[in-house]
Amino acid sequence: MNLKNILLGLDGVKARGNIDIDINSIEEDSRKIKKGDLFFAIKGFVLDGMDYIDDAIKNGSKAIVVSADSDFKSLKLPEDVTLIVVPDVRKAMAIAASNFYNNPSEKFKLVGVTGTKGKTTTTYMIKEICEKQGYKVGLIGTIENYIAGKSLGNSERTTPGSIELQRMFSEMVEAKCDVVVMEVSSQSLKLDRVYGVDFDIGVFTNLSEDHISSSEHKDMNDYFETKCKLFDICKIGFANSDDIYTHKLLKRDTKAEIITYGIDNYSNILAKDITITNSYVDFKIRMGERNERVKTGIPGRFSVYNSLAAIAVTQKLGCSTENIKEALLNVRVPGRSELVDNKKDLTIMIDYAHTPDSLENILLAVKSYTRGRVICVFGCGGNRDKAKRPNMGEVAGRVADFTIITTDNPRDEEPEKIINEIEVGIKKTKGNYKVIVDRKEAIAEAIKMANKTDIIVIAGKGHELYQEIKGVKYPFDERIIVKDIINETLEKEKK
Repeated sequence: MNLKNILLGLDGVKARGNIDIDINSIEEDSRKIKKGDLFFAIKGFVLDGMDYIDDAIKNGSKAIVVSADSDFKSLKLPEDVTLIVVPDVRKAMAIAASNFYNNPSEKFKLVGVTGTKGKTTTTYMIKEICEKQGYKVGLIGTIENYIAGKSLGNSERTTPGSIELQRMFSEMVEAKCDVVVMEVSSQSLKLDRVYGVDFDIGVFTNLSEDHISSSEHKDMNDYFETKCKLFDICKIGFANSDDIYTHKLLKRDTKAEIITYGIDNYSNILAKDITITNSYVDFKIRMGERNERVKTGIPGRFSVYNSLAAIAVTQKLGCSTENIKEALLNVRVPGRSELVDNKKDLTIMIDYAHTPDSLENILLAVKSYTRGRVICVFGCGGNRDKAKRPNMGEVAGRVADFTIITTDNPRDEEPEKIINEIEVGIKKTKGNYKVIVDRKEAIAEAIKMANKTDIIVIAGKGHELYQEIKGVKYPFDERIIVKDIINETLEKEKK
């Protein structure tokens, strides 16, 4: 594509060199640059793209995009390399990527789901309903990405960078997707990964303390304001009326018309007469001209909220009542209230709960229907919000009957240090607990002490298939680990 066409719609652009040239591809990683490519010098939290301009040129870059507030005047580029200076490189890259791939988000119905909890489950529900309706669907999210029923494998992050995102959108257009549903993380909004994307529908699930750190959001207000950006770039929004931040959202002057859904507070879409069991929830909701009974095969009150959001979106997309009901009954989401079949017939649930609110929600949900004890195994991730650690300890100590505090993804921190901070909270309660640093040993201990009336909740990692320690991701699939432990136990019992 001609460079001039790639730069269409960008304000404040200054160029040194020829912009009437053809560009083969666009990249923000100098290692991926090939002959005839355009390189965006992005300043990240750790690396600065300005330091890799020479590498990009050596690899064949024809043009370089830099920020106006960078030291671009000192750059000594070859005469045949064009320098583009823009006010904001991230926004420029997002618009340029959309231009390069011919504005693909305009060619299907695009649904963005944001919030602290429930994004993944809600997107999976929307995907299942739309596929039941007969639509071709693309999905982008935390667990994995799909194009028209085909998995693209595990995701590296919740929302891809703008170039990769537009590339995926382009593939979805090529696959003739009717609907694309994606998780929209706060980081993607803050870093303008979805800037210039044409969203039809936005969903706000809830907001609770998470991602508060020097490298993410400085406080809850910054976190909230960042989430609100989605509703300035979509046409219609659905928001959870039982979340206090929705009321703040409703007071804002957003581009989107906001429609509410909920259980307790007044809502445009309201769930009534709710039943919760250990394997499903069902509730009554107005759909069309009738009150319908909807059953969802994922237990927990939070599952009602996720179902309401999915119903609201898919009704807007033209899905029938029967297809909505059938899809919700059968939907399953990896690592979200996921029950692990095992030879001991123990009730073992894997869940991604990694915030105080999400841990409390899942523990209270299972406690409401479990005849025996709730045994909780959890830890907290390193290099993340430290303030939540004692809070999560306090939640587990207050709600669970027994807690085993262990390692999550310690990353660059010492596991014992993280565990000590969790203990500060659990010691405020009368909860019974023990510490087992090794996560596999902690799971084994929970299985050893459980009987068939108990439930084991292994929280924090959910769908993840690894454990990150000192920059290395070691294989760690909790489904496999549970089954291996039980098989080993049964073998020992035979002897």
